[in-house]
Amino acid sequence: MSSLEALFGSPKPVIAMLHLGALPGRPKHDRATGLVAIVDSVRRDLGILQDAGVDGVMFCNEADLPYQLQVGPEITAAMSSVVGQLRPEISIPFGVNLLWDPIASLAVARATGARFVREVMTGVYESDLGMIEPRIGEIAGYRSAIGAEDVLLFDNIQPEFASAVGNRTVADRARGAAFMGVDAILISGPAAGMPFEMIDLRAAKEAVPETPVLANTGVRAEQISEIFRVADGAIVGTSLKVNGVTWNPVDPERARRLMEAARQARSNLAPA
Repeated sequence: MSSLEALFGSPKPVIAMLHLGALPGRPKHDRATGLVAIVDSVRRDLGILQDAGVDGVMFCNEADLPYQLQVGPEITAAMSSVVGQLRPEISIPFGVNLLWDPIASLAVARATGARFVREVMTGVYESDLGMIEPRIGEIAGYRSAIGAEDVLLFDNIQPEFASAVGNRTVADRARGAAFMGVDAILISGPAAGMPFEMIDLRAAKEAVPETPVLANTGVRAEQISEIFRVADGAIVGTSLKVNGVTWNPVDPERARRLMEAARQARSNLAPA
């Protein structure tokens, strides 16, 4: 059993996104409503997603545009506050993702009891944010230093808004990430809510059959059966929102429909 299956209790977990409104210090933050409105919005989405039967949730500062490669202490503090206030209401495994800062993500995970973090952990990328150079050795060392060894590292080897530097293929990057000890490998499309290429998902999974590989963007109910024939799980956000818009609240019917499709896909793949 993989660490992924052990954590979620499902062979093909669906992890749903909890997108926070812009946090203090970011251009889109609403000072008038502050964290109270953010907590209320995330609480509503959390309830809907848990009722729909998702296997896990992930808190993310998706609205903190334009993104940073290293967030300030105000972001880690605000994220910790929001997660901490909602922690008693969470009944499934949860993770955190502070875009695009793996160290800050680990710090919040350690403070709140999150079981996994998502970020770019390996490789070098030129991106709309600047050069992404995550330094996996420092990330893994920091995880050990703060006593967060039980926090799983989800490594996005095909990050949004970015291109890999050099000529290493998806398969090469997947093998390198697995060798470095990440707990799961993620394949993304060009931006949040945009589909990835199935050829990339297959290349990663074929390269590292013993390491969980997850679909990370653009997952929809109509595609979940095809995705689960290759991937070990999926992370989904935009397609669960009202009208399929990233910044909208979660739509209960979309969440229900996706989980029905996921359960059917898992049943079809189960050994007779």
